[in-house]
Amino acid sequence: MIKLLNLVKNENMKVYRRLRTWILLLLLVAFCCMVSILGHYDRGNNSKADWKSNYQQSIQENQKQLQDPNLPRTARAEIEKALKLDQYSLEHNIPSMQTTLWGGVMNAANLVQIITLFTVIICGDMVAGEFTWGTIKLLLIRPASRSKILLSKYISTLLFALVLLLTLFISAVLVNGILNGFHDIGMPFLSVDSSGTVHESNLVFHVFTTYAYKLVELVMVVTLAFMISTVFRSASLAIGISIFIMFAGQVIAMLLMRYSWGKYFLFANTDLTQYLEGQPLRDGMSMGFSITVLIVYFVIFNVLSWSIFKKRDVAA
Repeated sequence: MIKLLNLVKNENMKVYRRLRTWILLLLLVAFCCMVSILGHYDRGNNSKADWKSNYQQSIQENQKQLQDPNLPRTARAEIEKALKLDQYSLEHNIPSMQTTLWGGVMNAANLVQIITLFTVIICGDMVAGEFTWGTIKLLLIRPASRSKILLSKYISTLLFALVLLLTLFISAVLVNGILNGFHDIGMPFLSVDSSGTVHESNLVFHVFTTYAYKLVELVMVVTLAFMISTVFRSASLAIGISIFIMFAGQVIAMLLMRYSWGKYFLFANTDLTQYLEGQPLRDGMSMGFSITVLIVYFVIFNVLSWSIFKKRDVAA
C-alpha cells in the first residue's frame, strides 16, 4: 500500500510540475468567470425585480402554444411541464433559480466538458508519454509491479479530474455569489413528476447531485482515454481519438436510439442527469440500467488496459 501511495505521489509530481497543468487550471477558472459574468448580464439587471412579470409572460406564451393542435407530443409535454413550474412558482412566490447563486453554479456545470477535455490531454501522456519519451524502461525496472504502476497512473489521472471539478465548483460559487449574492442559498428546487405534480426539494442537494452525476460521466470518458493511451502508446493518437469520441458520442447515441440495442451504447448512459430531469433517451432506460451498463464498460476498459500493459514488450 505504501509503495502504491509513493507511486501516486510520484505521478502527481509529474503532472503538477508542468507549466501546462497550471495553464489548464487557470483557463478553467477564466472560462468559469466568463460564463458566469456573461450569463449574469445576459439575463439583465432587472430580471430579479421583474421575475413575476417574466413568469406571467412565459405562462401566456406557453398557454398559446398549447392551443396548437399540430404540436408534437414530446413538445407538448415539455411545455405543460414548464407551465406547471411557472404557475407554481408564481403562486408560491418562488423566484427563478436562474437569477440566483445556484442558478449560476448549475450553468457552470456545463463546463464539465472542458474539464473532460483538459483531463484527456493530461491522460494522453500518462502511459503513452512514457513510451514516447523512452522512460518506460526506467519506470519498469523499479521493484513495483506493472499493475501497481498502471494503477498509480490511473489514480493520478482521476485525482487531477477531481481537482479540476472542485476548482470549477468553488470558482462558480464564489463568482456567482459575488454577482447574485449569497442570500438565496435556502431556496427550493422545483420538479414535476410523471403525474404532473410539482414537488419542492433541497436546491443545494440538487446542485451537488448534478455535479456528482457529471463526475460519473467524467470518470467514464477519462477511463476510456486512459485505455486508448495504454493500447496505442501514442499520446497524440490517444488525445485525438478521445476528443473525437467525447464530442461525437452524444450525437451517435441520439442516432442509435431508433434501435432497441442503442440503449447499450456507452454515451447513451454517461449523462445520468437525464434521470434527474425525468427524460431518459429511450423508454426502458432507468438509473439502475445505466449504472449497470457503465460498470460493465468500466470493467472492460480497465481489464483491457491492465492485460495489454502487463504483457507488453517494452523493448519492441
